[in-house]
Amino acid sequence: MKRIRFQQGSLRLYERAAGDQVWEYRWYETQLDGTRRRRSCIIGSRHEYPTDALAQKAVVALRASINAETPRAQIDAISFSTLTQHYREKELCEGGNKTFATIRTNEGYLERWILPRWSSYRLKDVKAVIVEEWLKSLPLANGSKAKIRNLMHAIFNHAIRWEWHDKNPITHVRQSAKRQRVPLVLNIEQLKSLLEYLKEPGKTAVLLDILTGLRVSELLALKWSDVDFENLELHVTRSISLQRVGPCKTEASQKPVPLDPELAEVLLLWRRRSPYPMDDDWVFASPASKGELPYWSYSLFRVYIRPALKAAGITGKVGWHTFRHSFATILKSHGEDVKTVQELLRHANSSVTMNLYAQAVTDIKRSAQSKVARLVFEPKKGNSE
Repeated sequence: MKRIRFQQGSLRLYERAAGDQVWEYRWYETQLDGTRRRRSCIIGSRHEYPTDALAQKAVVALRASINAETPRAQIDAISFSTLTQHYREKELCEGGNKTFATIRTNEGYLERWILPRWSSYRLKDVKAVIVEEWLKSLPLANGSKAKIRNLMHAIFNHAIRWEWHDKNPITHVRQSAKRQRVPLVLNIEQLKSLLEYLKEPGKTAVLLDILTGLRVSELLALKWSDVDFENLELHVTRSISLQRVGPCKTEASQKPVPLDPELAEVLLLWRRRSPYPMDDDWVFASPASKGELPYWSYSLFRVYIRPALKAAGITGKVGWHTFRHSFATILKSHGEDVKTVQELLRHANSSVTMNLYAQAVTDIKRSAQSKVARLVFEPKKGNSE
């Protein structure tokens, strides 16, 4: 019996009557009567793909799709590289259900860590124990290793969905995401000292972050129309990363956030001072872009926050996420239950207990946030003013 193989097809460069050179991909398609018919399609021009290597890369996903309905024996030769390219084209594409930041992060993991090790492997040769040992050897934090493990798991799920593989070996790969070091958090006195040295708009941005726990991608994506001064709520409807606006990280992220009355007053004062106070303007619009975009997160941190940290004598690895961690830690240290903290931070949680909590801003969440606000707005110890 003749062995059935995974169809590779062929690629050629030819000149059309118009004089332009194009890449053509050719393959055979089996008809209902069992005969084979040659098929072809234009991949692109030589201008788009100047080398054979680039043209070959462009047909990887197409080749995988052509083989999607072939018998099991015909796809045994599919490599992890081929699968990954198809996953990229179908799942890591703009306009899909993943944010730009997620796409960029996953692409980084693929290029830096996953593909150099696994690209040449056939799918059936990727084994859980080998992957687990490889993850242990990587000079990365547990959180990053867990993300790599989860990305590989998603890629194999993609293979199962397209019926190129019948099981996911990564399911049995054990990898903890537990932090090896406790993240730095700032206490109330440190936060107050920092606020004393901050200038606008850094001061309002940090204060808003401290009292809401927003991710920086959500904080800088706020528009004035998202601030409901009447009902004292923030509506988080988008995020921004590398100046690209996209959806929020999770569905839970879009829950309304309570706005403390004193914090609302601070925002009103900033709106009056801001040259961009219209409803459709960014809350932290950048003058460099004439208000068309908000500040870059690293620029805002470098220009306003880092000098204030130094002046306040605060050392250690402080970043935007430190304020979110600090918010959660202060809440918990003042007796708030874990469920309330999870609601305020808008973490996705599928447990039955957490599903009992409504998406609306509840009195308990508002009261919890206001406790932190009282502590921040309270005069520093020893300050007579």
